[in-house]
Amino acid sequence: HYLGKEMVQNLMIFRFGNSWLEPLWNHQHVKAVVISFKEDIGTMGRGGYFDSSGIIRDIMQNHLMQVLSIVAMEPPRKVAGVGYSDLVRDEKVKVLKCIEPWSMKNTILGQYTSNGAEPGYLDDETVPQGSKCPTYACTVMKINNARWKGVPFIMKAGKALDQRRAEVRLQLKSPNAAVNMFDVNDESEIPYNEIVIRLQPKEAIYIKTNIKRPGLETEMIQSELDLSYNSRYKDVKNPDAYTRLLLDVLRGKQATFVRKDELIAAWEIATPLLKEIESKGVKPTPYLFGSRGPKEADVLVQKAGYVVDKNYKRDQN
Repeated sequence: HYLGKEMVQNLMIFRFGNSWLEPLWNHQHVKAVVISFKEDIGTMGRGGYFDSSGIIRDIMQNHLMQVLSIVAMEPPRKVAGVGYSDLVRDEKVKVLKCIEPWSMKNTILGQYTSNGAEPGYLDDETVPQGSKCPTYACTVMKINNARWKGVPFIMKAGKALDQRRAEVRLQLKSPNAAVNMFDVNDESEIPYNEIVIRLQPKEAIYIKTNIKRPGLETEMIQSELDLSYNSRYKDVKNPDAYTRLLLDVLRGKQATFVRKDELIAAWEIATPLLKEIESKGVKPTPYLFGSRGPKEADVLVQKAGYVVDKNYKRDQN
């Protein structure tokens, strides 16, 4: 149902309907892309069902892969009108076929444990004793085409984390000659711009931008250009994803449904990792209920090239 969400459907309009944005959407300007899904609850007694799939099959191979394909695909000839559905799905399949299969060398798995107040995954009575099922996964991949050459795409998903959120982040490279221009020692001292599309909850699009801190000194800080749907469109009724999908069925629109070749391409990316996990009996790294997930995942993300600005804090509207 992810393709029926408001912000997922908005991705194509946002990408291709703004003349200033498309020239930035490539390896020349993008440093890293992060697609994430976080839940602040555990399995809540449904661990027996979840244990048969795990976080990779449950969230990453389908929901997040669909989002990735829209973020990374080439512009379709049409995104509306007669016959647009297959044109969109053709481009999604093309970009999926450019992604290298996932493997454990670029992946961290996790499984949540009790924090004292909330039970751990293995405390769920419906979960098989000693289960190695991952409730968290973070993987880094590359897309081997001209647009995304060398750009790390980081996908992560997990249960029992510190917050509920699904979003896409495109972190941009530093401005040319910025180190000399702003008289700093390293480009890391200049916060990276980011384009952020929050899929849920409280849908929003915002751009992290660098501005001068108010006052007498020339000090750079980050703020944002912000479109928060709950404030800008507070009087607009926003249908849920399933309503949109049912309407698309009735209208004969197929772009919001996964075609067979897209499904096969997605499984070709994820299946080698799943087989490796099962054949080697990979044990997930424990992390506390309510935390950010395994610390090893933060190391993997940083090593891949995504930089977290610890001084930035957004007002959560």
